Amino acid sequence: MSYTLIRYRAKCIGCNACAEAAPSRWRISRKDGKCSLVGAESKNGIFTTKIQDQEYDENRRAADNCPVHIIQIHQTSK
Repeated sequence: MSYTLIRYRAKCIGCNACAEAAPSRWRISRKDGKCSLVGAESKNGIFTTKIQDQEYDENRRAADNCPVHIIQIHQTSK
């Protein structure tokens, strides 16, 4: 299966919960202290990227641990 990972960066508080849960996809920016979604495309401040099954669990934890609930995961194909 594949999934779309969606992130609303402007609302990030820089708590690092996502980077701790899924370090392969999330990094803290040295510029502003907010997390960046590695490999994402940006449109109107919304960052998206595709992930596969093997990345789902850690990114689900990242979304669940986000205190401001700005990470979403949507199934895109079977």
